[in-house]
Amino acid sequence: MTTFIGGAWPYANGSLHIGHIAALLPGDIIARYHRQKGDDVLYVSGSDCNGTPIAIRAKQENKSPKEIADYYHNEFLLCFEKLGFTYDLYTRTDTADHEDSVKELFLQLYENNMLYNKTIEQAYCEYDHQFLPDRLVEGECPNCGSKARGDQCDNCSAILDPLELINKVCKLCGNEPVIRETQHLYYKFSELQSDLETYFKEASKKYNWRQNALAITDRYLSEGVPDRSVTRDLPIGVEVPIPGYEGKKIYVWIEAVAGYLTASKQWAALNNRDYKDFWNPNTNSYYIHGKDNIPFHTIIWPSILLGANISSLPQYIVSSEYMTLEKRKISTSQSWAVWISDLIDKYHPDTIRYFFTINAPETRDADFSFREFIYSHNSELLGAFGNLVNRTFKFIEKSYDSIIPTAPVNKNIIKDINELYTEVGKLIEASKIKEALELIFNYVRKSNKYFDEEQPWLTFKTQKEKCDITLVNCTFIIQNLSQLLNPFLPFSCEQLHQMMNIRNIDWAVRTPLSFKLSDVKPLYERLDVNLIEEETELLNRMVENI
Repeated sequence: MTTFIGGAWPYANGSLHIGHIAALLPGDIIARYHRQKGDDVLYVSGSDCNGTPIAIRAKQENKSPKEIADYYHNEFLLCFEKLGFTYDLYTRTDTADHEDSVKELFLQLYENNMLYNKTIEQAYCEYDHQFLPDRLVEGECPNCGSKARGDQCDNCSAILDPLELINKVCKLCGNEPVIRETQHLYYKFSELQSDLETYFKEASKKYNWRQNALAITDRYLSEGVPDRSVTRDLPIGVEVPIPGYEGKKIYVWIEAVAGYLTASKQWAALNNRDYKDFWNPNTNSYYIHGKDNIPFHTIIWPSILLGANISSLPQYIVSSEYMTLEKRKISTSQSWAVWISDLIDKYHPDTIRYFFTINAPETRDADFSFREFIYSHNSELLGAFGNLVNRTFKFIEKSYDSIIPTAPVNKNIIKDINELYTEVGKLIEASKIKEALELIFNYVRKSNKYFDEEQPWLTFKTQKEKCDITLVNCTFIIQNLSQLLNPFLPFSCEQLHQMMNIRNIDWAVRTPLSFKLSDVKPLYERLDVNLIEEETELLNRMVENI
């Protein structure tokens, strides 16, 4: 089976914060699971280096857009690596490969008569002497009244035209823009209304879309999908490859979402593969992103694929809700954010992965607090999983000279573990990642209870055979937990594999082997609860120092 996984492309204009990781982490878990199961997997993403936010940041810091993009792209790469993300390719949108593939796709749409010229009115800043990209026009959303930018309202998720905003101002200078005429290419989204409705009806039901994707997509389709401009007067980006549109750029609605396809082509060229292996109706496809990106993955990208006659429409829409911080909305402008680079420097990567999975904003907004973060590590990772491993292996190390005793494994335990593989696998494939991890940890707690009830510290002296069975059962459980938890907690599981001398893992019951434990060490250390106050104070000081 082939599986394609596309992670949303973060803008390379600022550091990653906890909201980004909460939305993107499911992609790595799904990818690791499918590889472990033996599937042929392609997992891609990259940095969006052509967006207007980068041009804005560059102007603010008196640097070139490339300097800004390079800095944050490299930071992203380091963060993803340290968190164990296993992208087959993490690229960027300012590569020659991406630009060539986007132009090829754009020309295909043009040849398929999906584009047409239109003279339109556009916001123009007389102070800065330029037509304003959508994100450089700010004002109030005409739908909900919230502060919004010219391409989208983050509050109500409406896709906007800058001219629709109320009380418009130029983001660069704060002056009110004027309206001037210019020409752009428009995409015939409206012609695909019926096809999109059919796609939505079938895919959302078959692939169990999350409620936010259902609601937002249904709303757009009910309102009718209008034609939209797909070229822009932008300072950076992919040039429109059509005579008469020199100087104009292909807009993000096509250029950035096309990154999933262009990255696949780039990976295929590097690995002597055919990208079409992962772009056909027989491939499982997962698209991983936050709530604000839903319409781009359920309306815009399917429309582009339909217009280009590419029969590989998105299937699983893994769309997270928002992650708040200490009960408040994350605000990078007000420094109310926890940066992933800082979190990685201080804490075990699996502590981070565990928290953002077990507290994932899958169906509703979730909150990050340092209190919950510290206590989830101490009570769940250390207190449950780490405790089961340490108490079992330390006992074997001390009382059995690190050699696993020989005894039959309880048939009911084998049955339970076999069912666990099946149920957890089904949940991951349905992108119910949080529920899958909860199921495993319920079994971890059950296993700790089993250890307590069997009391091997007593039976070792009086009922040696019973003690042997207890420890073999617990080792069998840990062996399989090291596989079941590998997609979620890869660093801890790798440490476990080294202790048990396991080299190859899969997604099936692993029977106990006769082996000797080596280098037995605790998986985790207890975190000082004083860190809660220290981290909270540091967060508040950052806000005060703006």
